[in-house]
Amino acid sequence: MAACVGTSRITNPSQISQHPNMSQHDENHFRYDFVDFHDENRESSEFVDFPFEEEEEEEEAEKEVGALWLKMKEVGALWLKMKQEQESALANHLSIKLCISSLPSTTLYDIFMAVLVEDQGIIGAVKEDLKAAKERDPACISNVHCFLNYKGFLACQAHRVAHNLWSQGRNVLALLIQNRVSEVFAVDIHPGAKIGSGILFDHATGVVVGETAVIGNNVSILHNVTLGGTGKASGDRHPKIGDGVLIGAGTCILGNIKIGDGAKIGAGSVVLRKCHRGLLRWGILLDW
Repeated sequence: MAACVGTSRITNPSQISQHPNMSQHDENHFRYDFVDFHDENRESSEFVDFPFEEEEEEEEAEKEVGALWLKMKEVGALWLKMKQEQESALANHLSIKLCISSLPSTTLYDIFMAVLVEDQGIIGAVKEDLKAAKERDPACISNVHCFLNYKGFLACQAHRVAHNLWSQGRNVLALLIQNRVSEVFAVDIHPGAKIGSGILFDHATGVVVGETAVIGNNVSILHNVTLGGTGKASGDRHPKIGDGVLIGAGTCILGNIKIGDGAKIGAGSVVLRKCHRGLLRWGILLDW
């Protein structure tokens, strides 16, 4: 059964048609009955379209769902591109983030792409970094979220490219990338520093890593951490961080000292002497 309306005109006036502000068309609009879809004797009938507010609300809801679906498709398409063309996706994202008028994104893209294609070890480290963020940061809702929005992750990948260039003797270009990363992400990692895989720079703001510093695998470093020198030595003068180390926020580790595998340094510490494997340390640790 369906609500239908006849096409013939109404000859006898009704209460509706006698209303001074109601037209005959309006009357026809409200004249309806119920007929069967298969009623062959009902030749001239058509469905009534009532302008209900519910329909407008449904249309608005459909628009919202449609916009959400388009966004999901965009994110999904980006993730697919990452899976199929990881080098291109990363090079494109970094070049857009770091470009300026004097250093266009097309130029940066070519630089990043050349290094990423040449050094597949970087792509392997990128995967481990994404995995680390998802496993060790409760705020990370997905790998795509990390890839798009985590400035610590992006700064680390830009550093990997800069370190490759530094190792080739292309120091000016490496330092240029370091400078842009510092300006955009507030993370200052010298291109000479060596960083392993599975790295989590959580929040990352204010992180400083010196030229001869070494960071092992699966290390977590929070914001405002300095791996610096004491100012009294030259040459190899920065900390060596072992695998699986956790460094709390606001920590300064200074000098060519070793932080053993699995050690944990509490927030706000100042460390000037080595820390043995698996130990928990906090406060001011001076080398007497």
